[in-house]
Formats: sequence, C-alpha cells, structure tokens
Amino acid sequence: MRQPLSVVVTTLNNADTLPALLESVRFADEVYVLDSGSTDQTLELLLAAGARIGSQPFQGYGPQKAAAINAASHDWVLLLDADEAVTPALAAQIQATLMAPMCDAYRIARRERMFWQWQHPGSKHNRHLRLFDRRLISMSNDPIHAAPESRGRIGLIDAPILHWGEPDLYRKVEKINRYSSGMAAARLERASALLPLRLVFYPPLVLLKQLIVKRQLLNGWAGWINAVSLSYYAFLKDAKVLELQRQKATSAPSDQP
Repeated sequence: MRQPLSVVVTTLNNADTLPALLESVRFADEVYVLDSGSTDQTLELLLAAGARIGSQPFQGYGPQKAAAINAASHDWVLLLDADEAVTPALAAQIQATLMAPMCDAYRIARRERMFWQWQHPGSKHNRHLRLFDRRLISMSNDPIHAAPESRGRIGLIDAPILHWGEPDLYRKVEKINRYSSGMAAARLERASALLPLRLVFYPPLVLLKQLIVKRQLLNGWAGWINAVSLSYYAFLKDAKVLELQRQKATSAPSDQP
C-alpha cells in the first residue's frame, strides 16, 4: 500500500480556480485547506468537495503555509497553491512514488499559463519542492516566496503541476508591484554597496536569461511579455530598496526642496 497523502492548500477568495484543483486531487486521502477569511464561494466549494477546512488570519506566506502543513493528518504532503492543479500524469506518478518513496521530498515541474496560452513544452519549466515528508522540512524565511526546504534526500518528478497564475498583464503588473514592495523592507538591511550597479546591469541579464536559458522565445509574444515583466520585477525590487535608502538618509523635520 502507498503512503497516505494530504493535499495542503492556503486560500483567500479563490473560487475561480479551486474547482480545477479539487477535481484534480480526488486521489488524495485528505485535502486540508487553511483559509484566511474568504468572502466569495471558496468555503462552499471546499465543503461540497469534502475538504477539511481550518481558518486563521493571514500570518505571512511562510507562517501560513507552515501552519497548514502542521495541521495535515498525514506525514506525506502535496503542497499546492489555490491556482494550481495536478495533471493526470502527475497524479499517477505521485501515487507510484508513494508506494515506496526513494527520497524524502520531490521537486515537481510547473507549467505556466502565460496570459492567453499555456507555456510551450520546450521552454524551461521551474521546479518546486511540493511533495515531501513533512517531518523533514521547514519553511524558508523569504517574506514573499517562502517555500519548504527539506533536510532529507530530494528527488524529481517529471509530470507537471498546472499553474494558472495571472490571466492578464494588468494583474501581472499589480502582483509585481505588490511583491516588490513586500520584499523591499526585508532587503533594506542587507543591501550591498553594489545596489546601483545591480539596478543598471541585473534587469538586462534577467531578460536574457528568460529569453535564452529559460527559452521563453518559444512562447512567442506571451513569452516576450512575460520575460520583460520579470526583468521589470528584478528592477523594481532593487529600485524600491534604493528608494527606501534615500528616504531614510534624507528624512528630517526641516527637510526642504
């Protein structure tokens, strides 16, 4: 028999994407969802699907996910975002893996929905640690992109998670602006003297990496727009740190233009 599996999700007003997720994880032994105050149809959808639901105010990305993982019934956890779903091929691979796990955690490829199209199969998929024995993981301290880190052996699973992400450029830019602001304060104290050079040279390098190394060119205009957006994100993260530095250095009650 395979190891029992808990699918763990954190939610806040995710009624648009939850049906696809819930349908895709019917093979799991449990779906545990930690909600932080949804006011749409999220809770009704979860109840109808038989999910176990917890609730607490949002504590930050890392602490919220850690609380959800700790509340799961089983030691083996599949951690998903509310705008993701498991492909049939991935469901089969997970179940086969849990028959006799050779590692303590597994990275899984994620295929992105880029605005109006799915990511080209030939472009590079990011891999995220999502299937793991929770007894051997801890959450990273990143204020925005907190993720589980395993102290054990890590393997790979080829079949992808599907990620709907931002459906249009407006929401992509909105998320970039929100995330970069959230990271700026945390990065202020450890910003290096090379920050101005990063502002000039790092964004173009990110653009080239996205287009060539990540093979975003295969995604056509959607790939180009996504690559430029991520370059802009890299720029904003450093620009907002520089802005905070200058504001801190020049702030005074008698400050005049």
